Amino acid sequence: QVQLVESGGGLVQAGASLRLSCAASGRTGSNYVMGWFRQAPGKEREFVAAISMSGDITTYADSVKGRFTISRDNVVNTVHLQMNSLKPEDTAVYYCVLRRDNYPYTDRLAYDYWGQGTQVTVSS
Repeated sequence: QVQLVESGGGLVQAGASLRLSCAASGRTGSNYVMGWFRQAPGKEREFVAAISMSGDITTYADSVKGRFTISRDNVVNTVHLQMNSLKPEDTAVYYCVLRRDNYPYTDRLAYDYWGQGTQVTVSS
């Protein structure tokens, strides 16, 4: 099994920055994609960003391109999401995901493992 533990959420004002982190443990395998989805109240869960094992392939939702940056540290099996210029519409629970593969798909059905989520709230 795989365990994913998120950290770094919180309450910030519009325009501020936050950095989310997610540590993976367990049977991740030697080649796996990590990423983030989010779910706002009353809305469906949506893709945010994902990154391949080597970091050479990243995918982003159009709504976060240019503001969010995903990165990973394979030494400690951790993925980060740097979120800048936050907007109230970024308010959501952010979920870390993992897939034993090398392509960072944007479809939620592609991901086998999910974290418990961390709340991000952006006030106007």
